[in-house]
Amino acid sequence: MINKLIVGLLPYLPKKFVWIFSMRYIAGKELKDALNVTRKLNNQRIKATMDLLGEFQTRAENIQYYKNEYIRLIEESEKAGLDNSFSVKPTMFGLLIDQEMCYHYIREIVARASAFNRFVRIDMEDTQCTDMEINLYKRLLDEFPHHVGLVLQAYLKRTLDDLKDLIAFDKGRGLINIRICKGIYNEPAEMAFKDREEINQNFLIDLEYMLRNNVYAAIATHDKRLVKGAYRLIDACHAPADRFEFQMLFGVTPELRQSIVDKGYTMRVYVPYGKDWFNYCTRRLKENPRMAFHIIKALFVRG
Repeated sequence: MINKLIVGLLPYLPKKFVWIFSMRYIAGKELKDALNVTRKLNNQRIKATMDLLGEFQTRAENIQYYKNEYIRLIEESEKAGLDNSFSVKPTMFGLLIDQEMCYHYIREIVARASAFNRFVRIDMEDTQCTDMEINLYKRLLDEFPHHVGLVLQAYLKRTLDDLKDLIAFDKGRGLINIRICKGIYNEPAEMAFKDREEINQNFLIDLEYMLRNNVYAAIATHDKRLVKGAYRLIDACHAPADRFEFQMLFGVTPELRQSIVDKGYTMRVYVPYGKDWFNYCTRRLKENPRMAFHIIKALFVRG
């Protein structure tokens, strides 16, 4: 109840107050902020995936701005010599308005990234988008086989079937690159596991299937139990070091993150930035009210 109360009040609080906790989890409001954070992470032997905030766009002028900003992000990252990839949300580019328009915008971004031998991951959104985003990935994969990946969510009951479908589509080429995460959207029980233990179990089932079927696995979790489970699966599957990596969000569980780096595993941190930071934070809290705990923690614990 307390978490839901905080979430309900958040949109009415001054943005400066909300920024107090947001700045812990967001690189900043400008491109230069994301570049600085990424440079610091690289200096700590950590890769990054940079994400411009602003999903569910409906206005054409906004979509054009975001496309141009991504091109600028790619070019500035290359100029700075940073070790980073990029993450895009299809609804930022009008997926729910016109799928073909969305494809062409994202294709332009992937084409620019691939020109610098850089990688773009298509993020996964709520279930109204799942089929469209999988189809978008398949379409881009055919043209940019080494420069595009996808996100799948372990709490969805369909995810293992989606993995099997993607492997069949791949036809043994070993090109499928998946970021597997728990998932945060509030989905109906007929579509998503609700019990935490069921979600964790499904996460490890999906991960094992990926490791045993030559899918590049981006293991996205802050859960110590899942990290330990991933260690066991990596050993049991004899997974080559160049076929998986761990991923975390910026500002979350830095001690666990460092322990993974210290073991010699590849770590990539998701670095969000942009002028839409307020909407990003409020949406995330509505989707997962348990995150409200981090608001309270961030207000009193710094570092």
